[in-house]
Amino acid sequence: DGAETAKNKFVFVLAVSSMHASLAPFQVAKAEGLRTNVLYDVGELFELGIQLAYLLLLLALIGAGTFFVIRQVLVRRELDLSAKQLQEQVRSGDGSATQLFELGAVMLRRKLYPAATKYLLEAIEKWDGEDQDLAQVYNALGVAYVRDGKTEKAIAQFENAVKLQPGYVTAWNNLGDAYEKTDDLKLALQAFQEVVLLDPNNKVARPRRDALKEKVDMYKGVAVRSKKK
Repeated sequence: DGAETAKNKFVFVLAVSSMHASLAPFQVAKAEGLRTNVLYDVGELFELGIQLAYLLLLLALIGAGTFFVIRQVLVRRELDLSAKQLQEQVRSGDGSATQLFELGAVMLRRKLYPAATKYLLEAIEKWDGEDQDLAQVYNALGVAYVRDGKTEKAIAQFENAVKLQPGYVTAWNNLGDAYEKTDDLKLALQAFQEVVLLDPNNKVARPRRDALKEKVDMYKGVAVRSKKK
């Protein structure tokens, strides 16, 4: 009986072990399936997050673009209204030199350069205010000439502006730019050097001055070598 009992126990243990062995692959497969599902869910959430980020970015860009367009329309409308009011005053004969200057500046912003030139010249002829303020009119006239492709005429106006107001940094910058457009590098360099003297941290003039100095020095070296030949 004892031997029979021991035999039965051995058979039971063997059966249980076999059952565990047969269930092990199923449990592993189930665990792998769960892990795959978890990974799939995480990947799906990650992809959804990226799509949401792109959507938010797109909406932000559309919003910014719409704001820019609306702002441009409002600015344009404001300029049109200002031009209309100023033109009515000028045509009635009551327009002052200052109003002519303002009208010229409005036309300049509207990119109507011949009209801007006309009103700015009239403002200069009628000017009875301070010379420092007149310098701004000359500078605006110079800008109108540059944008209309008349750089030589622009140079004369910028020179008038800095004569009337020697510390006029914007006019000096414009003068340097105009000289560079006509390939007069030495005078352009002088203009930008003047700006740096007046405003040492000027972000426009400093790099332009340094670049022009290199060009002038380089061409100077070429000229010296050609003379030796």
